[in-house]
Amino acid sequence: MLSLGNIRFVLAILVTTAIIGIVVTISLKGSKQAQLESVHLQLPQNIDVALHNARFTEMRDGTPVWELVAEKAEYSKSGDLVFLDGIRMEFANSGSAGNINVEASKGEYSTKTRDVKLRGAVHMTTGSGARFKTESIDYLAAKSEFRTAEQVEFQQQRLTLVATGMELDVKDQKAKFLKSIDATVAAAKKR
Repeated sequence: MLSLGNIRFVLAILVTTAIIGIVVTISLKGSKQAQLESVHLQLPQNIDVALHNARFTEMRDGTPVWELVAEKAEYSKSGDLVFLDGIRMEFANSGSAGNINVEASKGEYSTKTRDVKLRGAVHMTTGSGARFKTESIDYLAAKSEFRTAEQVEFQQQRLTLVATGMELDVKDQKAKFLKSIDATVAAAKKR
């Protein structure tokens, strides 16, 4: 038979074990909450949501006009701007002109106007083999046009051209170079 002293001792051990279990559970849940708060504090103050491998598509009349994939997208708290990193943008084939592919280090997408600002090592290629390089270019959705005031390198087949400023219509892929144009035509390769 158990004595009253032994019962008290066993009850004291059970109560102590329960209290320790409760303290451990609270401290573990509390540390997880602290980790979540520290991750949240890493976002800049003007950013509400950050996504990896985000995909955006512009549709007109049920047909995709372009698709943009960004390694990282951060939505501003105002909801109007999305800050992008590691951008790949593809414009759908527009008839005989072919598709357009654009890559840039970073940029901004306006959810109101659907305009895209592309910045840092911008490379653009067209279905007809034209290649463009610049440091910044803007896509204006209302006009379906790329526009830059920066220096642009253009290359297609034997023609290499460097100009300051350019406008490129997405639909017919006609480029207009604005000023300071320096063009070189390479000699044809012998067959």
